[in-house]
Amino acid sequence: MSPVMARYEFRCRECGSTFEVDRPMQRSSDPADCPAGHTDTVKLLSTVSLGGRARTASPARPAMAPAGGGGCCGGGCCGG
Repeated sequence: MSPVMARYEFRCRECGSTFEVDRPMQRSSDPADCPAGHTDTVKLLSTVSLGGRARTASPARPAMAPAGGGGCCGGGCCGG
């Protein structure tokens, strides 16, 4: 059985670039070098992306907008 691969996001403290690394979960805490060759990087907190096939064939649906009108909160604070 092959190891479960996960995608981890890192940011370089020297050049500010953000990059992703695919690796087994057992190596999640290993450091990663920036693609530009810098070694001062930090792992970012991000969503987990696992390799493999999805279990369902239906596409994800977007979240519904709040009911009640416009505004940033559905009209509750701006009288809409």
